[in-house]
Amino acid sequence: MLYTIANVCLVLMALSIAVLFIRVIIGPTLSDRVVALDTIGINLIGFIGIIMLIQNTIAYSEVILVIAILAFVGSIAFAKFIEGGVVIDRGDR
Repeated sequence: MLYTIANVCLVLMALSIAVLFIRVIIGPTLSDRVVALDTIGINLIGFIGIIMLIQNTIAYSEVILVIAILAFVGSIAFAKFIEGGVVIDRGDR
């Protein structure tokens, strides 16, 4: 029963990632694209977590941590870019 529910969740998450990828491509604004990319990262973390449950292993825990860190840093960089147009502020020298 657990495997059936997990497989249904994997299919639904894959469909969610596909819809979000479409939003990234044809999003009307840059903010929509940033939110879609962030949500794809969150879905990938859940996707890998469910795969870990199915396989009964913790082998992918490092992958989840790396994706989480990259999604966070990417979200901050995009937010800073939208706010001011630059990601790395070099100062006024």
